[in-house]
Amino acid sequence: MNPVHADILERLSELLGADRVKTDPDSLANYGKDWTRANDPRPTAIVFPGSIDEVQAIVRLANEYACALVPSGGRTGLSGGAVACQGEIVVSFERMNKILDFDPVDRQVICQPGVVTEVLQNFAEEQQLFYPVDFASSGSSQIGGNVATNAGGIKVIRYGLTRDWVVGMKVVTGSGELLDLNHGLIKNATGYDLRHLFIGSEGTLGLIVELTLKLTTPPKDPMVLVLAVDAMESAMDVLRSFQSRLPLTAFEFFSEKALRHVLAEKGLQRPCETVGEFYALIEFENVSEHTLDQAMEAFEYCMEQGWALDGTLSQSSAQARDLWRLREDISETIARFTPYKNDISVRVSRVPAFLREVDAIVSSRYPDFEIIWFGHIGDGNVHLNILKPDALDKAVFFKQCAEVSVEIFECVERFGGSVSAEHGVGLLKKPFLHYSRSAGEIACMKALKQVFDPRGVMNPGKIFD
Repeated sequence: MNPVHADILERLSELLGADRVKTDPDSLANYGKDWTRANDPRPTAIVFPGSIDEVQAIVRLANEYACALVPSGGRTGLSGGAVACQGEIVVSFERMNKILDFDPVDRQVICQPGVVTEVLQNFAEEQQLFYPVDFASSGSSQIGGNVATNAGGIKVIRYGLTRDWVVGMKVVTGSGELLDLNHGLIKNATGYDLRHLFIGSEGTLGLIVELTLKLTTPPKDPMVLVLAVDAMESAMDVLRSFQSRLPLTAFEFFSEKALRHVLAEKGLQRPCETVGEFYALIEFENVSEHTLDQAMEAFEYCMEQGWALDGTLSQSSAQARDLWRLREDISETIARFTPYKNDISVRVSRVPAFLREVDAIVSSRYPDFEIIWFGHIGDGNVHLNILKPDALDKAVFFKQCAEVSVEIFECVERFGGSVSAEHGVGLLKKPFLHYSRSAGEIACMKALKQVFDPRGVMNPGKIFD
């Protein structure tokens, strides 16, 4: 081991206690990774701070020894942003997992970064309120990581991104300074709002150590409708038809290929008798006696126009949950196929043409690869999953996918889209950042990192080199 590492590990043990500095192989493998499998984890150690003061002390030691730090939350990321593969020290926030305060007048909650998303959602429900940022990993993802990646999820069409719910935060910068940003204010016109620089920064500017989040009124009696459609153009017509009649809380889609995997793995029922190429999942609040009439009017109109082939409306909360599982269980179901994932976005109106082009690119290069589409079509965010054939070596598969990704991201650039809609850049999207960001933008981001992290100890090598 490098003597510098030996020295800093001794200092960290003195600071935190030996039981909160782990170097055993199991801990290194577990805490050094996220949900990606492209890079093998190789951290030097895992540390578990329990307070802001301890986080500051860790950052100051990292500066003293010029040692890189990688923040770790629930490790559910899909771009390699929390992967430690260069001997870094991983800073796990799982001990900093408390809800610290709640104000019913402001409808704001103050929490530590290690609070699991579902725990916050349940806390909000106990207060007869609602935290609306939701996704399949809510049972294990942590709030700090959600903010660091500006997580989106299934309700963006109605409630927006994580960014829209952060009204204050405390961060420890790369030099160890503590910044207390925005103080929970709704209106604050006093210059640069540094809070928004740290949201989505993936731990490259500093470590998020406390968050103030706003809550809202819970949705009333959410109903779920799943429609079979024959093409993505039809799904966009369905979206327009429903949005013209009632507010939607979600508008998701998934392919027939994705549905088959979920049905085979989870034992769920088909949403309707007619098989479509794609399925649209629509959620709306049943707020009045006229809501269902409006929804049925939209459904019947879509059927008359030939945009919808068939459909099922939830009759109970249990059925609504099962219909949601058809969409939400896709990632877990296809995980055993070692999928190569792309999380991309374009303007909503351009989704059908974009999907056709990408489908043609992958199919022409690798006709034996199975392509699984699903995502948040209501906000233009689609997830492309290429499944690894059983007989193909993983390294060869990822190499081939990376090659075709160049063509995919050239397509993203032509459509004016983003190479990462909600999963961040991390390691996997870093080579492709220039397809979504200009040279001038990247230069500004690098300059900002130098301001907040002058010695480059904060998650180096992520987003850009």
